[in-house]
Amino acid sequence: MKRRIAAFFAASLLSAGTTMAADDITIHSSADPMLKLGTVTFDGGRSLDLTVGIGSGAFRHPSLPANIFQSVSDRGPNFTCKDGIKITATTQQQLCGGMKGARIYPTPNYVPSIYTVEVLPGGSFRILDVLTLKDRDGKPITGLTNPMTKAKTEIPFDSHGRKLAQDPNAIDMEGLVRLADGTYWVGEENAPSIVHIDADGRIIKRLVPKGMEGDFAGANYTVEGKLPALLARRQTNRGIESMAVSPDEKFLYFAVQSPLANPDAKTYAASANTRLFKFDRAGETLVGEFLYVFDKPETFIKDKSKKQSDVKLSEMMATGLDRVIVLERINKTTKLYEVALDGATNVLGTAWDAAATTPSLEATPVDRSKIVPLAKVLKFTTDQHKNFPDKIEGLARLGDGSTAMINDDYFGIEGARTTIAVVKELRLVSPAAALSD
Repeated sequence: MKRRIAAFFAASLLSAGTTMAADDITIHSSADPMLKLGTVTFDGGRSLDLTVGIGSGAFRHPSLPANIFQSVSDRGPNFTCKDGIKITATTQQQLCGGMKGARIYPTPNYVPSIYTVEVLPGGSFRILDVLTLKDRDGKPITGLTNPMTKAKTEIPFDSHGRKLAQDPNAIDMEGLVRLADGTYWVGEENAPSIVHIDADGRIIKRLVPKGMEGDFAGANYTVEGKLPALLARRQTNRGIESMAVSPDEKFLYFAVQSPLANPDAKTYAASANTRLFKFDRAGETLVGEFLYVFDKPETFIKDKSKKQSDVKLSEMMATGLDRVIVLERINKTTKLYEVALDGATNVLGTAWDAAATTPSLEATPVDRSKIVPLAKVLKFTTDQHKNFPDKIEGLARLGDGSTAMINDDYFGIEGARTTIAVVKELRLVSPAAALSD
């Protein structure tokens, strides 16, 4: 066992210090008017010029032209009351009446959507199509918080400090895949859940942790409790942010963005252990659950962080059956790891899934867990590239074999704009051969 654990860490560090040549990367920006969301003014405070953040997840189906992929927005512009004091130059009392656990939604009617994006020569891109999400009757949904009793949630407020109703239909869409039949599966952060969507944007089915179905009784679409009940312990806003599909479309892969708060938030904050799942589409059942161990925050050079909870798993992209590229990041530093499921311990249905297990998986160092975690081989890091977009959250393999990496611009709240970096090839390059930007 010790030998296998050592091999895991050796693989994780195998390519440390490698990078891509600078001429293998092109940066694309856009002035497409479809990316503008408008201006919101806060009573007694600032006005924000908002944009549409289309980069929370990405995917290119082989049926699309080589330079076209699809991406998703999340729930729309939002921030905590604490952050809002600085963002809006107002007070917490003005923003949310001093209520704890509140979140500001400046555009509460924003509809989470799937975007079709064309990467253009000369360093630009444009939006070709927008597919809005809808309930079974075709009514657009929102990105507000869901009413929950089985998991922690937040209370939404608008830009005028008015409390908003929670929405059982709402989706916080993150990861994305498209299937040959034209339907989509997305990873969803709030519940957390995975969601099946038809070609017209109507939600077919939402799969939530077992025992949470009752919290979605008011949803106008099918909700089933088919995910492990333990996932209800996700830290708030740290649910399922990634989605990938095997080349034969038989299996979905998704992961929890951060370690679970299992048993509590203190454990989440200190843990480096998160969970990656394999889902059989035909049977709509989980068939695999694996331990993914995050890097230390100090290894994300540009971020200069010492907080383990800053490290997140934000995206996956399948390269074969049970083989995925995993996007691990803080904010300025993004790493892409190649991960193979074979050889790792499948903990699905074991004591590690039980809430009563003490210490929990999240509280147990990997070398004491008797688990073989997923081995990681670093394929790319932004630390050795200047002017690379921050907050990369979407990956799509283009038709020429290059990889589009798109950022979540946080809806322009802090002045960022959607940017796409196209990396010609994910491969190891010796430091001596690498060029600096």
